[in-house]
Amino acid sequence: MLDAEYFRRIDALNFTMEHDDGQLPANMDDADIVLIGISRTSKTPTSIYLANRGIKTANIPIVLGVPLPESLIAAKTPLIVGLVATAERISHVRQNRILGNTAPYVSTDYIDRAAIAEELAYARQLCTRHGWPMIDVSRRSIEETAAAIVALRGKNR
Repeated sequence: MLDAEYFRRIDALNFTMEHDDGQLPANMDDADIVLIGISRTSKTPTSIYLANRGIKTANIPIVLGVPLPESLIAAKTPLIVGLVATAERISHVRQNRILGNTAPYVSTDYIDRAAIAEELAYARQLCTRHGWPMIDVSRRSIEETAAAIVALRGKNR
């Protein structure tokens, strides 16, 4: 049915796709939720799932040593949530990604558990410093992660 709810969901999905993986960081205050996390913490699929529920969601990768966009730190409107997982889980997912990739991949830091643990520690420090809640996605489905985020959103309103 083409009602207001339908158009709200389409608007959220368009917003989410435009703000995937750190794109268009200047207008973070237009988001309802911003997900942050290191590579392979399911930021994009969780964002899309939330968008299908009508929630404008942006996601920004955390890269060791790279500062977050100032617009994120200054944002007042969105709920900002850090997604984390165990180093073992991230390493496993990254290994599978490399195996499925047709181009040769050289960097061993991408799957090295010690390097991943350092990335995760950096992500946790950022979230703690800014008072952003974190969700461990190691053993959660996308739906479970989204439900936890929606519950956090309800508490923060």
